Amino acid sequence: MPEEPEGKPPNVTPVRVVIALCLIAPFVAMLWVSSYAKVDPAFIGIPFFYWYQMLWVLISTALTMVAYKLWQRDQRARKGGASA
Repeated sequence: MPEEPEGKPPNVTPVRVVIALCLIAPFVAMLWVSSYAKVDPAFIGIPFFYWYQMLWVLISTALTMVAYKLWQRDQRARKGGASA
């Protein structure tokens, strides 16, 4: 396995793994249709199938914002060195 050059941070870090999980979670949730392909429980008269997907729109937005902020922090730390 090739050695990392001195002073260069590794490409795969725990922060980057969290970023990837934040971005992948909505895809997994929406592609696993059998987990939400049902009518009950209804919420204010809206079948589960529909309100679950709308809830994921909000969750996806929040996860994307978290991923973006973590990415910005990671990039600043890489450019500024260990002190940033």
